[in-house]
Amino acid sequence: MSGSTLLEVKVWGELACFTRPEMKVERVSYPVMTPSAARGVLEAIFWKPEFTWIVHEIWVLREIRYASVLRNEISTRQSFQAARGWEASGTGGYDAPDDRTQRHTLALRDVEYVIRADMRLRADVTDDVAKFRDQFRRRARRGQCYSMPYLGCREFSACFGPLDGTERPLALSDQLGSMLHDLEYDAGGRGTGRPRFFEARLEGGVLRVPPMPQPIGAA
Repeated sequence: MSGSTLLEVKVWGELACFTRPEMKVERVSYPVMTPSAARGVLEAIFWKPEFTWIVHEIWVLREIRYASVLRNEISTRQSFQAARGWEASGTGGYDAPDDRTQRHTLALRDVEYVIRADMRLRADVTDDVAKFRDQFRRRARRGQCYSMPYLGCREFSACFGPLDGTERPLALSDQLGSMLHDLEYDAGGRGTGRPRFFEARLEGGVLRVPPMPQPIGAA
């Protein structure tokens, strides 16, 4: 695919955490944005059911730096069903102080990226993809978004905008190891996704994203 067909957007923020899934208790970020996080930013800016986002490249514009953050969290996941149960039983609900715990997050600080991606229309969509591309460009230029984009964790909100032509990837090449590509969902499934990984490499500050790896045993 020609690079001229790719859509581009610049995103930046004070903090980011693209959590490595092998870290079970403490959050430790990958050194760069993951493809799934990049797709999440794009969907936050512009989402429609007619297409899916395919991320091709992520440019790292700033030096990779870390920050240690200590946060108060709760140990159990809350849900609407649990709240209805407390209401029905009259037990008084949930006591957050008794469930509170402190956890470290090894996050990235002062990050800035360029995401280069394209749209893949669904098979039954007859609209011209150029229409959706133009809509995305207008939203990026105006700072409009479907929901607030974030950098890995929802509390780490992201700023975004169009490129101004001065963006240059960081002069850094490195093996990043196994990186989360995205979650693969079965058609008509229950919403449970299987993680897919790829061997990531940063070349001249650019992370090139391969097509989604095939499931083990797939033809």
